[in-house]
Amino acid sequence: MFTEYQWIHSLVFTIEEINQSNMLPNITLGFRIYDSCHLRSRATEGTLWLVTGQEEPIPNYQCQSHSPLAAVIGAAYSVIPIPVARLLGRYHIPQVSHASSVGLLSNKQEFPSFFRTMPSDEFQSIGFARLVLHFGWKWIGLLADNSEYGQQGIQIVKQEIIQAGACIAFSETLTFISSTKVSSHVFEVIKRSSTNVIVVFANAANVIPYMDEIVRQNITGKVWLASDGWSTNNYFSKKEYLRTISGTIGLTIKKGEMPGFQYYLFNVYPSKDPNDIFIKEFWELAFDCKWPEINSNPSTTNQLTTDVKPCTGEENIKELKNDFLDASNLRFSYNVYTAVYAVAHSLYDMYACKPGEGPFFNRTCANIRGFEPWQLLHYMKNVHFTTSDGMEISFDKNGDPLTVYDIINWQITPNNVLEYVRIGSLDFSSAKGKSSITIDQSILWNGAQTEIPHSVCSESCPPGYRKASCLGEPICCFDCIPCSIGEISNQMIDATECLKCPDDQWSNELQDQCIPKAVEFLAYEDAMGATLAVLSIFCALVSMIVLCIFIKYRNTPIVKANNRELSYILLLSLVLCFLSSLLFIGKPKTWSCMLRQVAFGIIFALSVSCVLAKTIMVVIAFNATKPNSKLRKWVGAKLAISIVLICTIIQIIICIVWLARVPPFPTENMESQIGKIILECNEGSTTAFWCMMGYMGLLAIVSFIEAFLARNLPGSFNEAKFITFSMLVFVTVWLAFIPAYLSTRGKYMVAVEIFAILASTAGLLACIFSPKCYIILLRPDMNNKESLMGKDVCNEKHSDSVRENTIHKNTQAKLCIIVKKK
Repeated sequence: MFTEYQWIHSLVFTIEEINQSNMLPNITLGFRIYDSCHLRSRATEGTLWLVTGQEEPIPNYQCQSHSPLAAVIGAAYSVIPIPVARLLGRYHIPQVSHASSVGLLSNKQEFPSFFRTMPSDEFQSIGFARLVLHFGWKWIGLLADNSEYGQQGIQIVKQEIIQAGACIAFSETLTFISSTKVSSHVFEVIKRSSTNVIVVFANAANVIPYMDEIVRQNITGKVWLASDGWSTNNYFSKKEYLRTISGTIGLTIKKGEMPGFQYYLFNVYPSKDPNDIFIKEFWELAFDCKWPEINSNPSTTNQLTTDVKPCTGEENIKELKNDFLDASNLRFSYNVYTAVYAVAHSLYDMYACKPGEGPFFNRTCANIRGFEPWQLLHYMKNVHFTTSDGMEISFDKNGDPLTVYDIINWQITPNNVLEYVRIGSLDFSSAKGKSSITIDQSILWNGAQTEIPHSVCSESCPPGYRKASCLGEPICCFDCIPCSIGEISNQMIDATECLKCPDDQWSNELQDQCIPKAVEFLAYEDAMGATLAVLSIFCALVSMIVLCIFIKYRNTPIVKANNRELSYILLLSLVLCFLSSLLFIGKPKTWSCMLRQVAFGIIFALSVSCVLAKTIMVVIAFNATKPNSKLRKWVGAKLAISIVLICTIIQIIICIVWLARVPPFPTENMESQIGKIILECNEGSTTAFWCMMGYMGLLAIVSFIEAFLARNLPGSFNEAKFITFSMLVFVTVWLAFIPAYLSTRGKYMVAVEIFAILASTAGLLACIFSPKCYIILLRPDMNNKESLMGKDVCNEKHSDSVRENTIHKNTQAKLCIIVKKK
């Protein structure tokens, strides 16, 4: 009542101000006020009174001789202006509403003469979505009353919020509390929901019953986003609302200043405004008094004095503490002020029209004292002015004003009083949908918190994770899945997918950035590489020492008896075998990749060929002693050297073909080990590699078989036994090498091959030459012909028949063969 009565006086004040300012020379504005009582029928009836000029309205008939109807200011609420706007639109009579915000009224085809100084709810709805984005909220609840204001407004809010990337937790309608079931459902939804932010798009009358129940049920910790229908209603300043409403963010129309309006209100008295049909009702409500009825009897007057004090009309209006006198927060009253001025400026533009320069047919002007409504409508569409307090007023093509909202925050004052405080503004540019939010005051959230509340369905996924939608849930409800190995998400939050790192990079531990992969190869600086290198050199030195021993004692029987030239070649090849493993250590290069396998294959083939030649020579030597044996001509160094050369040349040919067709080359292996680049040698042709290895294995197996068959040949020092064992070690090592080599990756694969080289070579060295070195160095008494040939035979004192056969004179030693007769 008090607020709406202030609106009436803002209309009267503005008209009087315009008339006194001589803005329209020789023209006086007048007004007629009709009370719609918030009913569409009454509003329509009052409109017909204005249009027809008589109390018994007749459609399409006007009966008034006085000044023409210029425009209609009002009505207030959205449901009331709609039928009024339809009616006035048929007659093209301008209508300017100061409080109707429903978006439907922006339709110029349906409401061609409707204007407003109140922003459209479409902008307010978009503004709520902008606020949600501004504060980073993703999980929003929606409440709206069942009026056109609430339903149309909340639908746009919903669309804009979803379009902005946030989600709707629930959307409920606030009906008039006539059903307990409906209201309790709304409260259960609010309490059950995890959202902390709820938009309420409704008028105060529909919100109050629900808020009262929310207070009763002690639902706190929520951030309420209030539409302009209730955001500044002082009903919510009561103490019981402190815990519930504090922290509420609301949008309301921008307030303005009306110079002199406060003074004008202080001079509103019944005696000064006898024609004011509302002042007596206002006076009774404001001062809690009762006007005595005219011609009432004295007893009635006495009863009135006893129960309620009588109104005198002289009460001090300045003592009132209600909205009527509050001129410091003019919003809707200011809209009335600008609406009247919009009509006045349009009339002035019409008045200032110069004949021959007018906007109508034949460039004529309208007659200011007898114009048609559609002529003033033309000027209303193009009106543009600035008020005394600097507010710019104009209408767009939809009849909507330049839109600026004040953002208010309900805060608890130091006096423990709840009041709303302007904290910023929401300013829309001329382009629809564009806006800027300015927060220039601190915000106090519910519970006197200064940190922005959190409202999400799911917590944001940190870097290194991606969002995975939950089936049947809104997009804001998701699980956070760690990125796969080798993938990253480097957004600050909420990455929708993980990005694969480049081939030469890998994800770090947090999986939020790609880092260069560690380059790995068997280096000399590596502990394992250094150990193998030292071991290779040590074994090579041992082999050299053995070779030196054999050279020094080359004329002793044990050295002669073991084919001295083959022993030298074998020891030298063993030295090279040990040293060839060094080619496998270090950063792979083209030359080292080509040389390492070829050198290894050829040198090992040479070593095994020497062992094979030794074995064959042992067998031939023993079988050549038989009578009439044809093998005697094969006994000698030439056969042994030929075997070594032929077997080695075959391996050389295999390696030459390999190098000529598909040679080994260095490569960067980025797939075999996670997070590493393995620098290794690609064999080029695995077939050639395994042919080389297979040929070497064939030589070893043949040597093993030959030595195994010759292991039981008689003799004090039969070398076949040691060759058998050495070949057994050699074959075992390389058979174990195959699965180990195929199951390892990177530098460990190279280490396995080096170990196989060292182990097999050491096996040959130890098994073949350690017995000989033992005799040479530790048992020199056994290093003589008698020990090697056997005492009994050499002295010819054995009881059995004995036969000595001297091997070919070119051989380097005599070998005594004992044949016992059964």
